[in-house]
Amino acid sequence: MSTTATLPYRIGEPDLECRYPVIIGTNRVIGRAFRWHRDWLVLTDQGEHNLRRPPTGTKGIDMAAAYLASEYVAGRVTAVPLEQIRAEAPKAPDGPVPLLHPRMPASDRNIAGATTAFAGLAEHRWEAVLHGFPGSDNPWYLMCELCGWSGVRYWSHLRGRNGRPPSPRRHDDGCIGEDKVRELIPAYQQ
Repeated sequence: MSTTATLPYRIGEPDLECRYPVIIGTNRVIGRAFRWHRDWLVLTDQGEHNLRRPPTGTKGIDMAAAYLASEYVAGRVTAVPLEQIRAEAPKAPDGPVPLLHPRMPASDRNIAGATTAFAGLAEHRWEAVLHGFPGSDNPWYLMCELCGWSGVRYWSHLRGRNGRPPSPRRHDDGCIGEDKVRELIPAYQQ
């Protein structure tokens, strides 16, 4: 639990969009914090506000939570029940996700990057769960097709380097083992 001079708060579990609720008291949310292209943003009942990048040595989530606490203390944001935030959280679509995340402009460069990313996901047995390509360094909620795990990954960590495939260690929750991953995905056999 973190505190400001006047208001204790805690950071809750993120939703599928990787937005962290900042909670006070008994499950009252004063806003949600999330990262987008290295900036940290907050979403409150007053809308979205970009806090920009945190100072060196400061975690973005901590900066955003402290900002929300100060806004609440100043009376500029209102707390809402955590149950309401969870009910309004994005849900996985029925069917395929779009090519691009809604925040990504449909430029030629973004479409090319998204096409490459989705080909890489297919090759390495990942599936986008909620939305399209968010950019290389933005959180992307994916499902491992090998074991069913789902959670946040970053395309920049999944694409491999220098013509080599990405690490066969896919995620922290077990998966099927690195040897089995190498056996099942042809890119590791080249």
